[in-house]
Amino acid sequence: MPQPGMEPLSKMAPELNAKLRALAHDLSNSIETIMQASYLLNQAALDDTSKKWVSLIDNATRDAARINREIRELLRAQAS
Repeated sequence: MPQPGMEPLSKMAPELNAKLRALAHDLSNSIETIMQASYLLNQAALDDTSKKWVSLIDNATRDAARINREIRELLRAQAS
């Protein structure tokens, strides 16, 4: 959902919207791969420092996934 207080966007060209949606989809796939690798690393026996790095990666990928979902929602709204 777009963030509160954001002004409505003017319509973009359908070709640009389609390209951006394809890129956002590809980005989702890459983020999902990182999230899965982070999960698998969390299952391994790691020292405390490594656990902190995995936690940092996990939190950053969750943020990236959330941001990408917002971008995709804005693009979907533009297409309708």
